[in-house]
Amino acid sequence: MEAMQSPSLSLHLHCFPQNPLNINITHRQFSKIKSSTQTQPVQTQNPNKKHQQFDERDAFPASLPLHKKNPQAIYKDIQRFSRKNQLKDALIIMDYMDQQGIPVNPTTFSALIAACIRSKSLTKAKEIHTHLRINGLQNNEFLRTKLVHMYTSCGSIEDAKSVFDECTSTATVYPWNALIRGTVISGKKRYGDVLSAYQEMRVNGVELNEYTFSNVIKSFAGASALKQGFKTHAIMIKNGMISSAVLRTCLIDMYFKCGKTRLAHNVFEELLERDIVAWGAMIAGFAHNRRQWEALDYVRWMVSEGMYPNSVIITSILPVIGEVWARRLGQEVHCYVLKMKGYSRELSIQSGLIDMYCKCGDMGSGRRVFYGSRERNVVSWTALMSGYVSNGRLEQALRSVVWMQQEGCRPDVVTVATVIPVCAKLKTLKHGKEIHAFSVKKLFLPNVSLTTSLIKMYSKCGVLDYSVKLFDGMEARNVIAWTAMIDSYVENGCINEAFNVFRFMQWSKHRPDSVTMARMLSICSKIKTLKFGKEIHGHILKKDFESIPFVSSELVKMYGSCGLVHSAESVFNAVPVKGSMTWTAIIEAYGYNSLWQDAIKLFDEMRSRKFTPNDFTFKVVLSICDEAGFADDACRIFELMSKRYKVKISGEHYAIIIGLLNRSGRTRAAQRFIDMSNLLS
Repeated sequence: MEAMQSPSLSLHLHCFPQNPLNINITHRQFSKIKSSTQTQPVQTQNPNKKHQQFDERDAFPASLPLHKKNPQAIYKDIQRFSRKNQLKDALIIMDYMDQQGIPVNPTTFSALIAACIRSKSLTKAKEIHTHLRINGLQNNEFLRTKLVHMYTSCGSIEDAKSVFDECTSTATVYPWNALIRGTVISGKKRYGDVLSAYQEMRVNGVELNEYTFSNVIKSFAGASALKQGFKTHAIMIKNGMISSAVLRTCLIDMYFKCGKTRLAHNVFEELLERDIVAWGAMIAGFAHNRRQWEALDYVRWMVSEGMYPNSVIITSILPVIGEVWARRLGQEVHCYVLKMKGYSRELSIQSGLIDMYCKCGDMGSGRRVFYGSRERNVVSWTALMSGYVSNGRLEQALRSVVWMQQEGCRPDVVTVATVIPVCAKLKTLKHGKEIHAFSVKKLFLPNVSLTTSLIKMYSKCGVLDYSVKLFDGMEARNVIAWTAMIDSYVENGCINEAFNVFRFMQWSKHRPDSVTMARMLSICSKIKTLKFGKEIHGHILKKDFESIPFVSSELVKMYGSCGLVHSAESVFNAVPVKGSMTWTAIIEAYGYNSLWQDAIKLFDEMRSRKFTPNDFTFKVVLSICDEAGFADDACRIFELMSKRYKVKISGEHYAIIIGLLNRSGRTRAAQRFIDMSNLLS
């Protein structure tokens, strides 16, 4: 019987051009084409030959009549092409009009600029600007304001500032608003530019309006500039503009993004009339700050006020429902979506429903939503793949990459970022290389996040050389990339190289953060290097990381694994706010040093002080009982885990207690636990 081989994960897609003959040609046009092909032989291009004379046929499509004596008709044609975002055709006509000396009016230029703003093409923007100068309209203040907006939308802040500096009417608010708005929506970190323009407006005595404040506040929200937000809030109160519902909603969004949920709530409470946008800002703000239950409470409150969610709010609350595993509430939202027929056809809501069901562990419902939709895009496919990954169905996630391409949907950066960790977990080097090649072909690289995932993938597959080459070739690194390289060396047993990377990281502009420190302490615990562990402890004290729970826990475990129980106790006692993680660490430190009875007493003390043990705590304590031979304590703790704390019992927990009972000669009790574990499986 021949061994079956898994199909290759083909990501090399071929782009075929559209059939050039698939166009609508009238009989008259066909006759022209036919006669032209008969009379004009095909000639090869001569680079020394002069450029062909520009003709009317080059300017106008065959279906467009030439209005030589009616410029207004030509203006309407240009405006029509602009509304359809057919800038290329509109600019061809503009070239012809310039050649014929036909002037173009400001209204037509306004339509061209609006189309360019939508297309975000800097090349087309400069062409339009050139035509505007040719027509002598460069001093038109209305069009200058539009040009500022156009250049910022195309991502060229420098050109926008150049046009803005030419404005003679900077005392009016409109060019300022265009500059600030364009800078905000450019998507880059331009908080400093917005702040300087805003301050200059105030110095020049420009009268700020609602539009100005809304854009400035959005910039402060994106930069989490709370201090400037406070000042702007005060100026709005002083200028009597705080009654605006739009500005209050912007303030709510800003305070949430700065982490000030109480202040956002206070602004919301002051709203006399709350529209759907204000409710949406509150719900999205609570979701952004990981306060899921408050977000859902506000949805209920909104519905009780007689206002029902729109598509934006539904898109916001579906991930929240998935995070809290509120499947029944998710089904209610799904019913509401089906009732509002327009919502069920929106791909963003379909993707949100797929993601929600998958996060709740209901892959069946997620798949039904996915396969029940008439139209699927890359977001829908990525949501399904992410659901397969979160539910442990890694092979199906990998196969979905092939299926989506067979359906004509191309993977994007997010899809690739979802699939690379799957290759790492399955250790499928061949598929990982194919995805790497696909990323290079589609120009997804250099991308710090993708490159970091590839470093981890090659490391997991045992090809450390590839990880090193990727890391050395990175143009820009962040803390996550440095930590990934440290982990790669550790996983492949190169401890000294991991320490070297850590030292180089300290000399770079990306200094180790709390996660990196915790990772290095974990390495010190494994190889029991006390000297380096103390060095890391010094860095932690210097950066005030010792109060972070996972860092202090790793410190306690490091000292415990190196045999310094008193030092572990000192670190534990110095932690101001202890939690389950810290208690588990000190229990584990006692276990490292064979202080088993003391470790069990610490566990009981932890419970008496009202700290709730988690799954990992019980695993540590049961392992200590197993090592010490405390069968009675193990049975007592196992019962507490299942009945008192309702912790989900895993096969590993059963394996520990069954092995302990068998070694203690209590075979009947061991058999009872074996039967229970069989029911679990």
